[in-house]
Amino acid sequence: MTEGTTSAAAEGADTLTRLEQEGDIAADYLEGLLDIADLDGDIDMDVEGDRASVSIISDTGSRDLQKLVGRDGEVLEALQELTRLAVHRETGDRSRLMLDIAGYRAKKRAELSELGAKAAAEAKNSGEPVKLKPMTPFERKVVHDAVKAAGLRSESEGEEPQRFVVVLPA
Repeated sequence: MTEGTTSAAAEGADTLTRLEQEGDIAADYLEGLLDIADLDGDIDMDVEGDRASVSIISDTGSRDLQKLVGRDGEVLEALQELTRLAVHRETGDRSRLMLDIAGYRAKKRAELSELGAKAAAEAKNSGEPVKLKPMTPFERKVVHDAVKAAGLRSESEGEEPQRFVVVLPA
């Protein structure tokens, strides 16, 4: 191995260790939250790409966790930000941690991927740009990824909270 290869491998290991630490801190914070709220849920930690991923799941299929998702994921988004702040407080580094509760975000990701693929097909067929409704940054990212996978380009336009995706024809 060359020196560059060795340092790249070490850097990758350092990143993985840092992301695992973020997951551990987030899990501790969320376990405390579940205890305070007297809710049952298990914490699952993972590293997906370049960010820590933490999920709160329930074996019982309890509707209680839906309270932590809220209408259109609003409570989930707020909890994700609070969890990121807890990680930042401990590490001093900005966190890009993703939080999922009761599979809400995973289900939403599948729906948005399908929406992105359909919008890409529409843009290909019509030759016209396709504008989608305003979305959160997470939702836009999933749609951009789906459009890219379909072989087209997309852009975000507008100002928060009315920022939306435009799918561009080839």
